[in-house]
Amino acid sequence: MKISVELTFTPLHDDYEPSIIHFIKKLRASGLTVLENPLSTQVYGDYDAVMELLTTEIKEAFTLIERGLLYMKIVKSDRHDYEPHF
Repeated sequence: MKISVELTFTPLHDDYEPSIIHFIKKLRASGLTVLENPLSTQVYGDYDAVMELLTTEIKEAFTLIERGLLYMKIVKSDRHDYEPHF
């Protein structure tokens, strides 16, 4: 089963950029399809592979920050090639 996951990672402290950059670089290194925009990061692929990656990398990200939020949306389909038709 293919899924699309949108993540918004928000450390709640000053000097937050290194934590976000580290998290995104780890996602990129996974070999899965990863797309970014200024507000979120999207990961696309097989359910088991994506969820295994996210379980590991979210845990690491949370150990590297003092406080933070992670918003996650999951869609049951691979939407990496979505283009609006309007």
